Amino acid sequence: MVMASSRTLALVFCLTAVGSIACGSEHPPAPVAPRLATSAAAAGGLDALIRAAQAEGELTATALLRHWANYGELIDGFEKKYGIKVTVDNPDGGSQDEIDDVKRYRGQARAPDVLQLGNSFAQSAAEEGLLAPYRVATYNQIPAIQKDTHARWYDSYGGYVSIGCDAARVKVCPVSFADLLKPEYKGMVAMNGDSPKTAGSAFAAVFAAALANHGSFDNIQPGIDFFGRLAAVGNYNTGNPVPESIVKGETPISISWDFLNLQHVDALRGQGVDWKVSIPFDGSFSLYYAQAINKDAPHPAAARLWEEYLASPEGQNLRLAGYARPAQMEAMAKNGTLDTKLAARLPTVEGTPSFPSPAQLREARRVVQENWDKSVPRK
Repeated sequence: MVMASSRTLALVFCLTAVGSIACGSEHPPAPVAPRLATSAAAAGGLDALIRAAQAEGELTATALLRHWANYGELIDGFEKKYGIKVTVDNPDGGSQDEIDDVKRYRGQARAPDVLQLGNSFAQSAAEEGLLAPYRVATYNQIPAIQKDTHARWYDSYGGYVSIGCDAARVKVCPVSFADLLKPEYKGMVAMNGDSPKTAGSAFAAVFAAALANHGSFDNIQPGIDFFGRLAAVGNYNTGNPVPESIVKGETPISISWDFLNLQHVDALRGQGVDWKVSIPFDGSFSLYYAQAINKDAPHPAAARLWEEYLASPEGQNLRLAGYARPAQMEAMAKNGTLDTKLAARLPTVEGTPSFPSPAQLREARRVVQENWDKSVPRK
């Protein structure tokens, strides 16, 4: 029998028990600066990231409305938990405005640290080299189709395009895109967001209209044509259906995300508004919003901590509290971290949602950029 030496036995134990690190003279990699960290572990662990973020003391975001997907509670919770002040510039802005701000304020303290972007805009920003790769702790719980392969963006929450209607002002509320062309809705039909060229919500509405009119993920043009017809018959309302305009009766019908329209049911009750919500059966379309970090974020540690917070069970359940569907909903249901009472409030949707690929989103965005103004001129 050949006896192994003590040195050989030690080496075998080292490799099998703890892997290939921390043996002999080898040591775990030294933590990198937060601006270079591609995960909390790379920054020295979550505790180290928290200390670095608290030393920065602030986080700058843009285009985040407090009522949108429960950002109010999320911001308040982050500030209370970590003692970091959150400043939101241009809260009414859209995805393109966020990208423009990254470029406009590069190198300045007011540049946005973090971004919330429609997926087509997120992919564009990634391809322009504006985003920092970063894997949150729950990155593997996000479905593969809902994140960038290089972790430059990943979905946080989403919803379905829906039709909201004030039954106190509209005799019979529409439930489909075909309904919206009826003459009784003259001047009533608004769309959330200034334009599909700049706002992810409006872009999704056009995609849903395309599916309702023989389009596909490869062909968004029928959606543009639909809004052209809506404008031609006088039904298209270019106002933004925010709560204030709904209460005033200026935008009695809204094509918007279900999480926004469902919030109106609660928020506008008692203000003369009887808000009804339906998911159009002829154009069921779901899309999610991505989170991303500005590559040149002025507060890189706080930016990464913010993403960890939003992707945590706490953050994902706070999305549910605002009727938004967490990107990790399926995984959380399996591991027991999902708030099932909040999840039960969501409207049921038949079938499994499918999503356009990054290439399809990119092409659809190109078509919208080129053809929207020609087909749907603003008055």
